[in-house]
Amino acid sequence: MAAPVKILSLGSANGSIRNLFTKIKTIDDKHGKFDFALCVGDFFGKLKEKEDMEDAGDDEISLLLEGKLPAPIECYIMQGENPLPDAVIQKFAKTGGELCKDVFLMSKSGLVTTASGLRIACLGGTFEPSIFSSSESAPGFASPFFSEQTVEKLLSNSLTSTSSAKQKQNYKSLASIQSSSSSSQFVDVLVTNVWPACVTGFSSVPLPSLPSSKIGAAPLDDLCRRLRPRYHFAAGAPDGSKETQPVFWEREPFVWDDDNGNGRASRFISLGVFNGPVPVNGKKQRWFYAFSIEPGSASSTAQKPKNASKNPFTETLPRKRPFQEVQSSQGENYIFGDVRQPVKRTRIENIDGKPPPGYKCRRCDSTEHFINNCPERQKPPEGYVCRICNIAGHLVRDCPSSSQNAVGDTGGRKPKEGYVCRACGNEGGHYLDDCPVVTQRGGGGGGKRGPPREIGPEECWFCLSNPNLAKHLITSIGEECYVTLPKGQIIPTQSAAPENRASSRTSVPGGGHVLIVPITHYPTFNTIPSDLAPPIIEETEKYKLSLRNFYAKHACHPVFFEISRLGARGAKGVHAHIQCVPLPQSLKTEEVEEAFVSQARSQGILFEQDAEEALRLGAGGASYFKVELPDGKKMVHLINPGVPFGIQFGRQVLTDLLGFPSRVDWKTCTLDEEEDRADAEAFKAGFGPFVTWTKNPPQ
Repeated sequence: MAAPVKILSLGSANGSIRNLFTKIKTIDDKHGKFDFALCVGDFFGKLKEKEDMEDAGDDEISLLLEGKLPAPIECYIMQGENPLPDAVIQKFAKTGGELCKDVFLMSKSGLVTTASGLRIACLGGTFEPSIFSSSESAPGFASPFFSEQTVEKLLSNSLTSTSSAKQKQNYKSLASIQSSSSSSQFVDVLVTNVWPACVTGFSSVPLPSLPSSKIGAAPLDDLCRRLRPRYHFAAGAPDGSKETQPVFWEREPFVWDDDNGNGRASRFISLGVFNGPVPVNGKKQRWFYAFSIEPGSASSTAQKPKNASKNPFTETLPRKRPFQEVQSSQGENYIFGDVRQPVKRTRIENIDGKPPPGYKCRRCDSTEHFINNCPERQKPPEGYVCRICNIAGHLVRDCPSSSQNAVGDTGGRKPKEGYVCRACGNEGGHYLDDCPVVTQRGGGGGGKRGPPREIGPEECWFCLSNPNLAKHLITSIGEECYVTLPKGQIIPTQSAAPENRASSRTSVPGGGHVLIVPITHYPTFNTIPSDLAPPIIEETEKYKLSLRNFYAKHACHPVFFEISRLGARGAKGVHAHIQCVPLPQSLKTEEVEEAFVSQARSQGILFEQDAEEALRLGAGGASYFKVELPDGKKMVHLINPGVPFGIQFGRQVLTDLLGFPSRVDWKTCTLDEEEDRADAEAFKAGFGPFVTWTKNPPQ
């Protein structure tokens, strides 16, 4: 049985950092010693204007970041309902969370495992329905809101126990990766700024009077069902309004009684504001809460709390409609009158059809339209000629002569010439999804499949928390990324190598085809929040440089390629990565470029004239395919959502270029585990001297 951890949880400090630290020390001296403090809600408060900061003389945020405002005990803080100051965001990006000694900023949607094994999940920001469903990427600390992708990221990472610089030390070896993996999504503590919508159900504890009847955010209900926290702390107003003051409210505990719940009890506590205003009735809201908790899941034999209520997240609360509401919905139906059907809201627009407050088109900075409707995006570049009809004035996706709407032999979209269905071998008649063979197997077909099934980290091929991940192929682990050999690499090795070894055309130990993968789960590189991206991009570039130098030792140079593609629901289960393949230096850059251009031309793929401009558009949420040639030149193709793009395009080009056309399908190139291990060990031994910049070079 793990020793209990004593925690002091605190409400929003709203920038009164010095006073809060003084109060923490007083409470700790009187009631401690606490293992750490959990600061919920707004720690820094509203952003200050530059003039206000100068008037303040000694800005407390600057003093904190410089280490001149020491914390009395270890403190974990989060983002509340306001954007974080730029200096804080920059410090987080640089250190991974450690703002100064004993003060750690948790990710906006992340999981921290403390030294005692306590699992703390954090969801920062506030809820705005239009922004929640419309964000093109997960908002970072510079935004006061969280989105659907923010919640999904927290859920996808709930099996991974790192979130701060301090915790990333867990990923310094394969053994520690395996030991840090968890078989459960359940957490000990969840901290959010907003309330779940149904948390008040079945509770007999009086609620404060509110200006509106709305309480909480519905998306948090599913989050609670998935994480099942033993303690859940919130610091925002019950109705999520900035006009309403946060209140102290402790709900009766409730129990998860299903087969997976193990009888664990959950408690929800809302905290008031530190040094908050005195209400009209003269009663200040309680702003701190001390408790002890044993790390790990509760035992199924744990005694049910005597005051436990029904679980509001698993049981349906009967709701009676007020007479006024019923009356307002009635009309001229023969029973009820003129019943008005609910108007279906557009997914992202406000009532006036414009983007929500705070939205800015990343293409032209306009606040009047979304990026998909940006006039600049619709214009073809100067000199552009449509490759379908050879007429200028429109992009290929807008070509009136396009055959993308043509119907195939099974009623779905007609494939391009040369496409062969992998299920039945039909050429040019239908895509795989529309194949009758797939339909008969229960695979959907005909474009009538349901919504894509959500894929968690336990199924993601690249998440370190996946127990089925081929960890024996990993060759290097850094602070933000890791390098691994893929299954079925392009370069033939071991039993797949040609009898004449010289015909393999490369001499890199272990083959040399590797992937650079961010440790944290992001669907694509352009979905990484801007405030979290710099250290990931920096380490990716370091790995690319190390690979260049390593390959050069073996008379080879690299080609890097990446597919950044989001589906309608954010490409759940896809994990960002960059592929790197060594080519013999006898293959000049011009030959490699021509190979990509030639293959692209034959498949109707167009590389953009300005690669950097195309990548800037990709940063706005567009899908793209990118190649970096041996000399560093970039080639970019923007993937139109309505036009198919073969996921193996990059591999197809390189297998043809190297003379291994039969290796285009990785599944036919896999080796047994013993041979894979031998390749990984050979690569690590050679690659090790070239990654001295990381604290964890391959051994």
